[in-house]
Amino acid sequence: MTTPELTRLLVPLDGSRLAEAVLPAVEILAARFGAQVTLIHVMEKRPPTHVHGDRHLVNAAEAESYLRKVENRLRPQGIEVRIEVHGGPEEDIAQSVVEHAEEFAPDLLILCTHGHQDLGRLLFGSIALQVLQRGTRPLLLIQPEDDGTAPAFAPRHILVPLDGKQEHESAISMALLMAHAFGSELDLVFVVPTLGTLPSDRSATATLLPATTRALLDLDQQQAADYLQRVSDQCRTAGLAANAHVLRGDTVTELVQYAERVGCDLIAMPSHGRVGLKALLAGSVTRRISAKVKTPLLLVRDTGE
Repeated sequence: MTTPELTRLLVPLDGSRLAEAVLPAVEILAARFGAQVTLIHVMEKRPPTHVHGDRHLVNAAEAESYLRKVENRLRPQGIEVRIEVHGGPEEDIAQSVVEHAEEFAPDLLILCTHGHQDLGRLLFGSIALQVLQRGTRPLLLIQPEDDGTAPAFAPRHILVPLDGKQEHESAISMALLMAHAFGSELDLVFVVPTLGTLPSDRSATATLLPATTRALLDLDQQQAADYLQRVSDQCRTAGLAANAHVLRGDTVTELVQYAERVGCDLIAMPSHGRVGLKALLAGSVTRRISAKVKTPLLLVRDTGE
């Protein structure tokens, strides 16, 4: 596993207090890693008068003044900050953010989501999907508290869902990086389906050959345990505490229940930069998890694409 760096953070802000829910995470990540923070605002063509309950920034000067205020909050902590106002104005805000991400080449892009409904739209709609589709930038999604306040970011238990495919291990390196920085425990989890929770492409065979399918699933469970043992040994060799668990059942249900039971406060998983039907199929686990948890999601582009 290659060791990633975290020296450049890119933080799009729309001027709303809700979007500033990312700032505690930005502050602590920048401090822990000595990272430079770039704050960007993209002026929107024909903007609404308000955004998430706050008055919309109406011109580049106003946007720069706003970003300077955020910069002044970060600089006293010794954080190197640069600001960028894209005066456009742009019809497609998401596309402009993607282009800035390509230009600045951040090690991590940090975005706020605005509730479970918007999370699904953001994750598989505009900004996040385009960033994942066109680039390789890891993405940290932060959701505000129910009252709109910013949550603390101090991951002690990091959940890393795995499926045994090497090309889907892209999140492990970022999880290791976070674990080293925060002294976190890693929870490596592999979910093997039961006969009743098999995906549709295997359910027909299970109906015809239930005994054989059960035997194959039991074999999958043993292979999953062996695989997790190898990965957890690598984590321990790197000096980190790692717990390995094979669960049985529906992938999303088991992962969400495990995260709640253990108190995981960061979920690191690969995601897919795909569009259309392939995105719906390949990204279903990530999408369904995002709709059920308020835990920050660290999404890393699948290396197998």
